[in-house]
Amino acid sequence: MIMESALLDVRPGQEDAFLAAFTEARPLIAVQAGFRSVELRRGLDEGNRSRFLLLVEWERLEDHSEGFRRSAEYEKWRALLHHFYEPFPLVEHFGESLV
Repeated sequence: MIMESALLDVRPGQEDAFLAAFTEARPLIAVQAGFRSVELRRGLDEGNRSRFLLLVEWERLEDHSEGFRRSAEYEKWRALLHHFYEPFPLVEHFGESLV
């Protein structure tokens, strides 16, 4: 299993619109081969209420990098969500839990 993570800095004042767009976008990722789960968590620290943590579990790295990223659903995902980010997030992948 692979864990994809991204810190999403949403433009201030756009948080509610982002959350609505994410609700619309979620089914686009959930139907992908190798998809296991997705979590979106909002920052709690002072000054970070516009920051979200996206965690997506995939069976294999290629399910994200080659499958989802090259799909028609990703184009829709991108159109729904990418304009909210400033700056654009760094996406990283992690292996199995060590503990």
